[in-house]
Amino acid sequence: MSEAKVKPQVTPESVAEWWTSGVSDIAPNRIRLKGYAVEDLMGNKGFADVIWLLLRGELPTAAQRALLEAAMIGGVDHGPFAPSMAMARMAISCGGGLNNAIGTAVNVLGDIHGGAGEQAMEIYERIAARVAGGEALHEATKAELPMKIVPGFGHRFHKLDPRAPRLLALVEAAAKRGEVSGRYAAIGREVEKVLAAKIGKKIPMNVDGVTAVAFCELGFAPPLGRGLFCLARAVGACAHAWEEMQRGTRIKGPVPKEATFKYVGPPDREVP
Repeated sequence: MSEAKVKPQVTPESVAEWWTSGVSDIAPNRIRLKGYAVEDLMGNKGFADVIWLLLRGELPTAAQRALLEAAMIGGVDHGPFAPSMAMARMAISCGGGLNNAIGTAVNVLGDIHGGAGEQAMEIYERIAARVAGGEALHEATKAELPMKIVPGFGHRFHKLDPRAPRLLALVEAAAKRGEVSGRYAAIGREVEKVLAAKIGKKIPMNVDGVTAVAFCELGFAPPLGRGLFCLARAVGACAHAWEEMQRGTRIKGPVPKEATFKYVGPPDREVP
């Protein structure tokens, strides 16, 4: 008979090794974030500084913080008709707390509603890689835009998203001061030109396309583009949910109860 397999012994050291983290160091009477005492960060650094610190490992420069903050402000809210905000309000009306409402809003931010910024960043990075390999910007952009619908361009509500020109101007001003490279701003503008030539009309950059420019200029990986958008949109979800909570609405559906929907199933029939 073969010997029974001996299970490894669980020790405090093995548990600690299982949950290693370079983000935070927590012990009795001690909280450090990436090496900094949390009480020293409080009152001396802003929330955007700490977001950068936890995601990137070091505190940002003033220029990096300002651009990150501007990009995140652009994603905070887009009204109660935005699906994420509407679902936050409906969650509150069903008896959930603010945490349920915020979670509901963030969980609905998928590839179509909430993922365009990450997707635009991926396109920009592929174009940048082609240019770094020696291709001209125009040709590299054409090669990476085989699709008609490009994430980050065009808007179902705005002919010109008011957030896009403002944030792009901030990025380009930072580039002139040497604070960012400016190459992703140039890529974003080139995508807009190539897309317009491809379909015969201008499709302006929207907030997702321009925050993608900003996040790429700041050196964030594409998946963090969606993460940062979720952090920003959670603020709007909290505000909408709190407003709905004050109204005391109960079981709020997607349309008023007086409205109806169109039934397209089989006609009335008897059970055989």
